[in-house]
Amino acid sequence: MKKIWTLCLALLGTATLASAQTSTTAAKPAMSCCAKPAANQQATEAFAMLATNEEFSGGHDAPLPYEYQGPGEMIEFKTTDGHTARGFEIKSNVRSDKYLFVIHEWWGLNDYIKKEAARFATELKGVNVIALDLYDGKVATTADEAGKLMQAVQTARAEAIIKGAILHAGPKAQIASVGWCFGGGWSLQTALLAGPKAVGCVMYYGMPEKDVARLKTLNTDVLGIFAAQDQWISPTVVGEFVRNMETAKKKVTIKNYNADHAFANPSNPKYSQEYAEDAHALTVAYLKKKFKLKG
Repeated sequence: MKKIWTLCLALLGTATLASAQTSTTAAKPAMSCCAKPAANQQATEAFAMLATNEEFSGGHDAPLPYEYQGPGEMIEFKTTDGHTARGFEIKSNVRSDKYLFVIHEWWGLNDYIKKEAARFATELKGVNVIALDLYDGKVATTADEAGKLMQAVQTARAEAIIKGAILHAGPKAQIASVGWCFGGGWSLQTALLAGPKAVGCVMYYGMPEKDVARLKTLNTDVLGIFAAQDQWISPTVVGEFVRNMETAKKKVTIKNYNADHAFANPSNPKYSQEYAEDAHALTVAYLKKKFKLKG
């Protein structure tokens, strides 16, 4: 508990600096890790504030050089704010209205995420896979760069990108989402934005939505994969999420691993291959059930 309050005080002390570094429009109000988001803030914005914490940033080793070579292509689609966005798409080899949106970590849509998208495409036959780019083409190679990119994300723009992807998928689309860390929180936001098109949601150690009224609008259950040793998306945060989902009368399945934040990322020093593979198998089984896939 003492450590949590220490982190909260650190976040409060750096909130003004973070706002000055990342906002090109009106400054956003400060958010502590322990407070509920204000009416005009998303839970994802609270998570982005963690980038100002040196311990959080220092716990993420830079990804090793890697070049993806495999199926798929970069696409562009219109967004609801009048602009365009990018994504990496692997189409199903059969006509399908089933879509899995893959949302990147704080590094951005790099080749590792393309590799993960390709793995899902191989395991989920009959599903179109699109890895969304919420950084508009920017990719980080250091923790400092990643922190700045994560803090710079404007909620309205990210939502416009997701809504554009939903429109790109088509009026009959069945949409599920999966994401890690930064992308974990946005996976849940994707399910909220997809409305009746949402059929599944997997979030890996991302910041949960705390607005019960919004959670009541979910059209799907949620699979939450978390780490018991995580200081940021802690068991306390997860417990609050479970209670909020119960209040909203929505189903959530929680899988806690005796691991640390970002344990499923091979570039992280706290990576656990055993837990990462177990979590992936759980995710694939969940998505097959949600998409009603055979085999």
